[in-house]
Amino acid sequence: MKVFSLIVAALVLSGCMKVSDMAEGTRHQLRDAGILDHSETVRSASWRLQPDSFIYIAQGHFVPPGNAYPRPNVVAEEAFKGFVEYFPLVRRAPDPAGLDEALNQAAAAGAHYLLYTRFAAADDRIGSFDELDDQRALDRLGVDTSVVQLMLIETGSRYLVDTARIRSRGGLLNIYDATPQLLLGPPLRDYARRLTGLSR
Repeated sequence: MKVFSLIVAALVLSGCMKVSDMAEGTRHQLRDAGILDHSETVRSASWRLQPDSFIYIAQGHFVPPGNAYPRPNVVAEEAFKGFVEYFPLVRRAPDPAGLDEALNQAAAAGAHYLLYTRFAAADDRIGSFDELDDQRALDRLGVDTSVVQLMLIETGSRYLVDTARIRSRGGLLNIYDATPQLLLGPPLRDYARRLTGLSR
């Protein structure tokens, strides 16, 4: 009788919601509670791009304040990894560049759009025993945070198509030996997905 009741309960629940929906809801709740990595993207427009758009990705010279020292071109590298999944025509600048220089590089490459990125803020908190031993500051224990700013510019007209601000926060499960750079990949991939008009 107990087995029959469990089967009936499972069938009733499966009729209400798919397992994949329940898993996504659980992930969302864990991110919101700070257990998993969390990011929030705020866009100025809901602009969509054609899938065959040629996008050139560059990063500014700006280094975020604080004690985090990310690689010089890390945002452009992570954006390239995310965008290449959704746009077949993507190129990345080899080094950080100023905005005018990046626009000229994009135009010379024949790109339709320039995605200009900037690592606006990063807080690399203590997340391992080695870091704790080096810094000896208990108030620095915690999860990493980062803020990335994006500008999507049409290269022909230099029209600012979209701006976005991505704020990311690490989760407690991924706290060990983490850095703010490790938070960049998923939200940049999500931004590329949104530009194509695809939902999560």
